[in-house]
Formats: sequence, C-alpha cells, structure tokens
Amino acid sequence: MDKEIQALCKRMKLPGVYGSYERITREAREQKISFSEYLIHILRSESESRDEKGILKRIAQAHFPSIKRFDSLEEERLPKEARDRLPELKNLDFVTHNQNVLMIGNSGSGKSHLAIAMGVKACERGYKVMFKTAAGLINELKEAKSQKQLLRFQKTWANVSVVIIDELGYLSFDLEGAELLFEYLALRYEQKSTIITSNLIFSEWVKIFKDQTLTMALLDRITQNAMILNMNGPSYRNTMGKNKTRIKDKVESN
Repeated sequence: MDKEIQALCKRMKLPGVYGSYERITREAREQKISFSEYLIHILRSESESRDEKGILKRIAQAHFPSIKRFDSLEEERLPKEARDRLPELKNLDFVTHNQNVLMIGNSGSGKSHLAIAMGVKACERGYKVMFKTAAGLINELKEAKSQKQLLRFQKTWANVSVVIIDELGYLSFDLEGAELLFEYLALRYEQKSTIITSNLIFSEWVKIFKDQTLTMALLDRITQNAMILNMNGPSYRNTMGKNKTRIKDKVESN
C-alpha cells in the first residue's frame, strides 16, 4: 500500500502528501477524525509544502549575496528615519503601491541589510525579487545590448515585482552605462518597485552618471512618490562587529 501511495504521489507530483501521510494517518486514528477532516489535513500539508518550496525557489532566484532578515536587525542602531519607517518597510506597503525605496547614507549604516531583508520578506509573500549591485546590473545591460537582447532583458526584468540595486555610487561608469541604467529604471517607473542603496546624496549623482540632464531626468523619475530614507549615522556594521568581538571575548574568558 505504501509503495503504491508513494508511486502515485510521485506521478502526480504530491511530495507533501506522501511526506506527511504516515503522521497524519496516525493522528487521524488517534483523534478519530472524519474522512473530510483527514482529507483537509493531507491537502493542507501538500499546500504548505509547495508554499515552502516556492519561497525557497524565489529566494534562490533572487541571487542575494547573503540571507538577512528583519529579526536579525539591531533596530536601535539604525538611523532614526529607518527606525521610524520600519513598520512600513516590514509590511511591504511600498510594493503594493509600486513605490521606490531610496536609502542614502554612509557606508556600514545598514542599507544593504535592510534592502535584503525587504527582498527576502517579499519572496516569502510570493513576490518575484532580483538583487544586483549597480555595477553588476550595468554589465548585464551592456552584455544584453551587445548581443542584441536588450529589449528582451528589459522586459524580463520589468515583470519582477521588486528589484534591489545595491551600492549605486561606489563605482563610476561610462555614459553608455548611465544611459542603459536610465532606460531600465524608466521602464519600471510607477509600474514596479525598485530599492536603491547609495552612499552619495542626490546632488552628487552627476558624478556617477556624468551628464547633468540625464541625472536630473533620472532623479525626477525614481524620486516620484518614493520613500526616501536618510541613512547617515554611526556604522551599523562596525558596531555589530564590535558586539560580536565583545561576546566572543566574554565567552572565551569564561
């Protein structure tokens, strides 16, 4: 009987049913539940299994450099604006309203951690997410253009609910790269959400994009109805590192 059930589950692609079959059958006998309740438990187990696999698949496809979540944040060490807007970021209200989130501030203030945490939460909510550094995205845009696949590339990314562009401003790029990034962001304008982290204030973005008119046009689009967070403050990363060192020293001393 078990072998036949396993074969049927495999054929019908129902691993969640087979994985929970013995446990649910045992509990059903002990609790003397009805057949309909038993069936609900079996189907719910399959649904939960598929949901979990879907989350893991979306997280893998997002290509996060590491997995970070809100529960690992030391919220009190974040800059004030980030702390004040944290409930909105956690609820993903900005995704519902196709808003951009722009986090501007010095290195180590928690921008990337927050961006990844939002991305992971979005994956868990069923949204498709992609993570790229600004330099990495521009390289991919250039490669797509050279292979005459730019339109296809842009359309694929246009369907991504949340795109995270990290470290804008850490590396400069040429005018072609600036124009390609402008076209890409313009494509997502008021259609989907984009999260951008940068160490440069807006007035310094001309250093990245090289062209004053292009820079102003880009800022006009991405800041429209956006959530803009001032992330300047003490280095969150350095503080976390010092805390880990103190904990390690304390453990070793004991």
